[in-house]
Amino acid sequence: MPITALIRYNQSVSTPGDAELVARVADGDERAFLALYDRYVNRVLGLTLHILGDSMLAEEAAQDTFLKLWSRSRQYLAERGSFLPWLLTIARRVALDRLRLESRRPLLSDSNDPEDSWPNLPDGATKADEARWRSLYFTVQSLPPDLRKVVELAYYQGLSRSEIAEVLGWPVGTVKTRLRAAMEKLRDVWNET
Repeated sequence: MPITALIRYNQSVSTPGDAELVARVADGDERAFLALYDRYVNRVLGLTLHILGDSMLAEEAAQDTFLKLWSRSRQYLAERGSFLPWLLTIARRVALDRLRLESRRPLLSDSNDPEDSWPNLPDGATKADEARWRSLYFTVQSLPPDLRKVVELAYYQGLSRSEIAEVLGWPVGTVKTRLRAAMEKLRDVWNET
């Protein structure tokens, strides 16, 4: 087959979307599962590594996330939203459960250098959704330190508002106000992209 015909053939073959792959996983299709794994393992591992701060624990949490995908794929409803946020929500919960199980809390990041954390989230192939995720990440990093700390404690460490207040030595009302302000900034950026 001439190279131009091969290129045209490859371009005409469409890659199945996430919703189709998840539906196939729900029917026990291992190839569909492996396709989703290959597509998103770096993002899941990047998130779990950021939360747990330990590569072995992060790999275990990523593995648990994909096991949950295999066993709970029927719970995904495409009409409620795209697949990646659903999968990352599972990964976050698994990592926080692992964090609680290990009875340890990672240190807050004082770094403003995006290269220091989330090295694999999102990957280099910037599609529209991934560009939005990257923009959201940079927005979190650009928040004033007090707002960023509140977001990190709430989202990455799973602390309640009262626990955040205790850690930071602030009144609960201040925590609520700063968390709301941070979420509004993040929402504005998310809606712009």
